[in-house]
Amino acid sequence: MDKRSLLHSGYLNETLRSWQSNCGELTPNNLMYPVFIIEDDNGIEPIKSMPGISRYGLNQLKKHLDLLIGKGLKSILVFGVVEGLPKDAIGSNADNPNNPVIKALPKLRNWYPNLTIACDVCLCPYTDHGHCGILNPDGTINNSASIKRIAEVALSYAQAGAQIVAPSDMMDGRIGAIKDLLIKNDLGNKTAVLSYAVKFSSSFYGPFRDAANSKPAFGDRRCYQLPTNSSGLAHRAAERDVREGADMLMVKPGLAYLDLVQSVKKGHPHHPMFIYQVSGEYSMIYHAASNGVFDLKIALSEILTSMRRAGADVIITYYTPVILDWLLVKSKY
Repeated sequence: MDKRSLLHSGYLNETLRSWQSNCGELTPNNLMYPVFIIEDDNGIEPIKSMPGISRYGLNQLKKHLDLLIGKGLKSILVFGVVEGLPKDAIGSNADNPNNPVIKALPKLRNWYPNLTIACDVCLCPYTDHGHCGILNPDGTINNSASIKRIAEVALSYAQAGAQIVAPSDMMDGRIGAIKDLLIKNDLGNKTAVLSYAVKFSSSFYGPFRDAANSKPAFGDRRCYQLPTNSSGLAHRAAERDVREGADMLMVKPGLAYLDLVQSVKKGHPHHPMFIYQVSGEYSMIYHAASNGVFDLKIALSEILTSMRRAGADVIITYYTPVILDWLLVKSKY
């Protein structure tokens, strides 16, 4: 079967169906909240480089999400952070039954049956070298081994309850590998694939690497993340991932790449477009507002509007709790 023929996974629940519309307003359906889950179920760890954002153990995350669900939260993007589980060359603990994400998924699905849960799929938080794939002896990427391993991790998240798997590694062919494995395990029409299709090598990721404990031990990720001055590669990457069966596409980071959001969305108008307002953007806006450079609500509203205007159907943002409060106040009038 041509993987582009698989459509059900892109509209398997109410939230995903809303993403297929072309509405320009900002509602809770247009927001996805990134959360970091740690091994200590009762722990909370503030992230120094992202003021106001914390890593949560599962029990603490429930308390946090209970409030947000009541305010209209529709979807989350889950990242696992490990310290006790050992890291190795192939990220063995990315799909260990004791992995905090795999332990959390069944409970999250039970607690919040109407919450759409996406899981970031990458090896970097679980490898001792901190890179997003498996390495050859000379330190270069072994792409074939990497996409096989990444597909295995994606399958484990899907089997644990993720409605969406979101590979962020930028390896060649990983969307097709994931789709093939999902289909073989009767999950092809039950689990959507959100591709980090247009992910640039960016200075705006710094705080996230602190949050996820995923900084490379050596070198950088420029050989697999897109060069910042490229637009042609961005369109080729998006086209490749659509051809391999991606249900949804993403541009990351957000603000500096709105031109790519617009052009990629124009090239693939029938695929929901996600934009990730990444950690560096969050911290930049936070510190500017805290120092009186601008009013947070006015500036952030302007930025969100620009993202929607460029073509973003869903905005992944750490500001989701704040925005939900604003939308609640707005809905009262």
